[in-house]
Amino acid sequence: YRGMDIGTAKPGARERERVPHYMVDVLEPEQDCSVRWFQQAARDAIADVHRRGAVPLLVGGSGLYFRGVVDPLEFPPTDPAVRAGVEARHPTASSAHAALREADPDAAAAMDPANRRRAVRALEVIELTGRPFSSFRTAWEHHDSVYPALRVLGADVPRQELVARIDARTDAMLAAGWLEEARALRDRALSSTARQALGYAELFDHLDGRCTLDEAAERIRARTRRYAAYQARWFCADPRVAWRAPSELVDDLTRELAACAS
Repeated sequence: YRGMDIGTAKPGARERERVPHYMVDVLEPEQDCSVRWFQQAARDAIADVHRRGAVPLLVGGSGLYFRGVVDPLEFPPTDPAVRAGVEARHPTASSAHAALREADPDAAAAMDPANRRRAVRALEVIELTGRPFSSFRTAWEHHDSVYPALRVLGADVPRQELVARIDARTDAMLAAGWLEEARALRDRALSSTARQALGYAELFDHLDGRCTLDEAAERIRARTRRYAAYQARWFCADPRVAWRAPSELVDDLTRELAACAS
């Protein structure tokens, strides 16, 4: 998203001058970033890198978006009007999850009951397609990439060290002007994906007077720690990931790139 720089640890101008980056500053915060859209846009970017004879590196932590790009997964359509109707009928997470449990028990069982956005999305898909949301997950159990040469490296960071780094990173982002960045976005008609981006939602709560800045910062740290644990569970379930200590990653990546070039 344009204008969401500090809180997303976006690569700076110097980094982007040294290495071409894709999927950065491609959406306005008012636009939704669906997995379906991201899947196609990222695959187009990968194709462009291949056409130039270079090796694309996918760097990040969202397991859902990663698998959406590299694996042959099908993502159902979306319709803002239908979604708005579902949201109006189910204003709470418990209401949305209860409706999903009735319409598609398999999808509900696999979903966090507190995640209203995902439950609303599942109900939207059911209404749009007439198919259970869970029927779109048939390929998730397999890890057969659309890119035969795919190699996946994971950073194996001890939990205690990871927590310390998350806390320090949160403090550094706030010191760099994250609150001011959130203030500039606050009154815009942000999409649901932009408004709920990790850290921004908590800063919006502070700006709206619902918590102090210290409380918002602690919520950001706690939410980031939970997300990191979720990421670890997601990627540990992927047999393609070769886990390495951070000190080993650069050498391993260099060897992988040399193998791709040969």
